[in-house]
Amino acid sequence: MDLYAEYERAVRSFDAGDPIGAANTLAPVVAAEPDNTSVRLLLARAYYHSAQLRRAEEQLRWLIDRDPTDHYAHFVLGRTLERLGKPGEALPHLRMALAMRPLDDYADALRRVEARAAGRGGGTRR
Repeated sequence: MDLYAEYERAVRSFDAGDPIGAANTLAPVVAAEPDNTSVRLLLARAYYHSAQLRRAEEQLRWLIDRDPTDHYAHFVLGRTLERLGKPGEALPHLRMALAMRPLDDYADALRRVEARAAGRGGGTRR
């Protein structure tokens, strides 16, 4: 198997709006290259966008264990935990992401989850 070709095919699938196809393509690539963080991040995103949230969580936790300074992995893990109905677990990751990289998307997600955790609603967004 040409791993790079498979990764590129997964990127095309993901970009075309087919996260399930991307995840199916990436799973064997991760099995063959378990330490490749780029592949794992794309797999986590594909799982997130196809509502395979527990699988996304697993990949994101692996990424953060290896690189606690990955602000984007913290952000996506926070969003994943938010969608799983775990705002209390999401908050530290969203706070960390925002502290490392003050982006509007990070701040918006943090405000929304803080409101939800405090019982003020806020809903969830994809």
